[in-house]
Amino acid sequence: MSTQATETRAESDSNTSVKLNVLGDDCARTILVATSDGPKTAKELTARTDSSSATVYRRINNLLESDLLEECVRFEDSGSHTTAYRATVEGLRVRIDSSGIDVSLSKVE
Repeated sequence: MSTQATETRAESDSNTSVKLNVLGDDCARTILVATSDGPKTAKELTARTDSSSATVYRRINNLLESDLLEECVRFEDSGSHTTAYRATVEGLRVRIDSSGIDVSLSKVE
């Protein structure tokens, strides 16, 4: 059995409520899961959700603004290229204590 380590860094974020609100949406979570194993186009993401393409684009924008997703270019075998998206986070930890709520992300580097 082989284990593979990935490089990650833990990052505490001051914009907790925005990230929690984004992650509260089923479509956004589906997009994060789909893009965790490699870049996907908006068309591919629409096919994986039960949402319209307009909804998927709105969720993509929310995830981009929250730094949970990043835009990249995917080159096809034919030589063409397209915009794709990949998750930038592989883990999330929520800590609740007397000082409030803290969200820590493990980001893929």
